[in-house]
Formats: sequence, structure tokens, C-alpha cells
Amino acid sequence: MLLQPLFDTAVSYKTVERLYSDEEVMLVLHNLFILLLKDEGVSGDMTGDGTGYSVTVTKHYRSDPQKKGRDYKYVFRLMDLKTGMYVGNGYSTISEMRAFHQALEMAKDIGIPINTLRLDKYYSSHKVLQLFGKDISVYVIPKKNISKIGLEWTNVIRKILESPYIYMKAYFKRNLSESGFSFDKRRFGGIIRQKREDRQSMAILCIGFLHNLFFIRVQS
Repeated sequence: MLLQPLFDTAVSYKTVERLYSDEEVMLVLHNLFILLLKDEGVSGDMTGDGTGYSVTVTKHYRSDPQKKGRDYKYVFRLMDLKTGMYVGNGYSTISEMRAFHQALEMAKDIGIPINTLRLDKYYSSHKVLQLFGKDISVYVIPKKNISKIGLEWTNVIRKILESPYIYMKAYFKRNLSESGFSFDKRRFGGIIRQKREDRQSMAILCIGFLHNLFFIRVQS
């Protein structure tokens, strides 16, 4: 009601809700996301991690730390270590791995360089390492089934043997991803209130955009 004199129209909850599936709004936010990254500049040193967002107020990390089932949606975000900004955002209703591939694809489409990358053991398979090749240094810790990790682990093992301290120091910068998720959920909430999948994806993109916007203000 307070906004009606400004817009010369009645703005209801449904009016705002429909914006989450508006293609023009999505295009504007996507372009702003790119412009923020280009304006700040990214280092190419990345970290990435996934998390779960609940779609109900009764499910959260404390009551269900496994974050599995249809009441959770999977999100993966790729973060630049220098700026603390997200450079890739992935969302999936199926698995965290799908969200991971979406985030990589988004960073690739934007033209973000990746020189180094830190991931947790969920992404330690040889199939994941094959995505990056020899030019990208991937810091990751293997799962228990180390005998099945494949030849792609040769370069990783060589780096560990050369200097375990330097390798682990670089790897544990991954905790910045967890700090980013904590920052986001404290400020913007850990619940996706949209019901349609396209609007849920849009809500996740909005959180990533707002995260980057707040980090610019912190730096300035």
C-alpha cells in the first residue's frame, strides 16, 4: 500500500513473486553480476563448496544436518579468494554435483579464469579432476577409497610430497567458502520460500548477487 503512489499501481505479494520468473529481471541481475566482477577484478585463485537450502521452516541444519530429501535444494558457489566474491553459482534439485557443474559452466561463460581451486573430498574423484587438466592446480583431499582415485591424482600427490605444509596451507583456504555460506544465511536466511523451480533458482542467484554487493561495500 505504501508503494502504490510511487508505482501508480497496486503492488501485492504476487507482483513481487512473479518477478522471480521474469526473464528481463533475470537478465538484468545476470549482467549486474558480471559487471561487479569485472569492476572489482578477480585473482583466478578460487575455492568452492556446496550447501543445502531448506524450502520449509521446520527443516534446517540443526534438525537435519544431512540436508537431504525433497525439502532441500542443492547450491554450489565458486568464490574468488582475493575479493571474497562469487564467480559461479549453481543450483539443483537433484544433487550437489549437478550444482557444481552449473557453477563451473557459469564461470566459464562469463570468462572467469581459474588458476587454482580448492574443493572438499566430495569432489576428489578422477572424473572431477579430469575437468581441469594440468594447467589448473586443484587442492583436494581424497576420500577413504584412495586406491580408486585414478591417474589424475598424480600431480596432486606430487605436490603433497614436495611440501605437505604448503599444500595443506593452500587447501585450508577452502574454509572461506564455508564462511561465505554462513555470511549469506545470517543476512539473507537459509530458506527458499519460492515454490516453482525457476523462481527458486532465481532466488539463489539473487543471494549470490547480494553477497557480492555487500563484499564491495566491506572493501571500500
